[in-house]
Amino acid sequence: MSQSVEQLNHRRIAANIFKGSVGNLIEWYDWYVYAAFAVYFSSEFFPKGDQTSQLLNTAAIFAVGFLMRPIGSLLLGRYADRHGRRAALTLSISVMAGGSLIIACTPGYNSIGVLAPVILVLARLLQGLSLGGEYGTSATYLSEMASRGRRGFYSSFQYVTLIAGQLVALGIQIILQQILSEPDMKAWGWRIPFVIGALGALAVLWLRRSMDESEQYAKMNSASRSEAGTMRALMKHPKAVLTVVGLTLGGTVAFYTYTTYLQKFMVNTTGLPKEVVSWINFAALLVFTILQPLVGMLSDRVGRRPLLIGFGVLGTLLTVPLFLILEQAKNPVGAFLLMMIGLVIVSGYTSINAIVKAELFPTKVRALGVGFPYGVTVAIFGGTAEYIALWFKSIGSEQLFYYYVAACIAVSFIVYWRMNESSKHSRIEAELDEDPKSANPNRKK
Repeated sequence: MSQSVEQLNHRRIAANIFKGSVGNLIEWYDWYVYAAFAVYFSSEFFPKGDQTSQLLNTAAIFAVGFLMRPIGSLLLGRYADRHGRRAALTLSISVMAGGSLIIACTPGYNSIGVLAPVILVLARLLQGLSLGGEYGTSATYLSEMASRGRRGFYSSFQYVTLIAGQLVALGIQIILQQILSEPDMKAWGWRIPFVIGALGALAVLWLRRSMDESEQYAKMNSASRSEAGTMRALMKHPKAVLTVVGLTLGGTVAFYTYTTYLQKFMVNTTGLPKEVVSWINFAALLVFTILQPLVGMLSDRVGRRPLLIGFGVLGTLLTVPLFLILEQAKNPVGAFLLMMIGLVIVSGYTSINAIVKAELFPTKVRALGVGFPYGVTVAIFGGTAEYIALWFKSIGSEQLFYYYVAACIAVSFIVYWRMNESSKHSRIEAELDEDPKSANPNRKK
């Protein structure tokens, strides 16, 4: 009988992880479609100038979208801590659907002039608001819903679906490249993936309404609820907040460099054809996706800190050599292998960063604590990575960007070296152990 109850509990956990994760996939698909198709619609919104200047303009708007992420993480993080994880996740997907639909329907510069890039900026601001709230709430929900001893594994699915969102975007790009000519892609074909994203978000909106609330949020007492999601309560955990900033800085720069900017780098610097680069990115990101739960599972056995330190050391030492070799990699297989080395290194951060951050905060400020300092750091460093790279290229000093990425990772390495092992000092586990009414079958006896 007890085995049957335990099996039902594992199925319930898996079902809720799926519902939370598939929504995360659509959110990040909608976000990455912009980056994946920028090479096609940049001339539609910014018709003057060469390819680098057009990409620079679209990259600037990509960075502007990141400015809303701290605001989104603040507003929706507070909402999640006060009204529940499920309610916040449902709200975030609704906002993302609206942003995608606006981009899909916006006429080009030749039709409405300067209003075209203005509307594009507004739509990206909406998407940034949504994504800012999605990260912290999703990381919190997956970490809280996971069973003891498997939190690294389950929470890794945040980046599984995050990367899968990019994979779907690239997959649709590859399909459209096969059936549409480049002039058609630039004229109207790029709008198709944004329509798909809006429709997918509406489907997820229905799915998320049936998710269970996490046990820890549901059991939060009235005293904790009275100050849940407030900045005053968050400021009682300054070390945890600063740790999130330090954890994120190098990881977010490396992640956006290897998953977003590298596609443009291979086209604009290495000189590989766009279609070939799309296949390289798709294959590399597919392997990267498979790596996430494996590394997450490893963290449940050996701890989070050794993996973070591994990312810090290898990222600091190998980033510059990897990019210098990739500049000359005219062979697609060689380019794929170089990209894959970078992604394997970054996996030490991506697979476990959600659970590490969630383990630092109590339930009443967990969504805000995970999301807000992360959102601020990503806005400053992650969202500007592509713009900084293209700016260095525009002034003829592209190689300085390689050193910039390595330096950011080195700063995070210092944090990893000095921090405690989060799985051994987990606020999630501590609260479950303190609650005598906890029904969690994985709770220590």
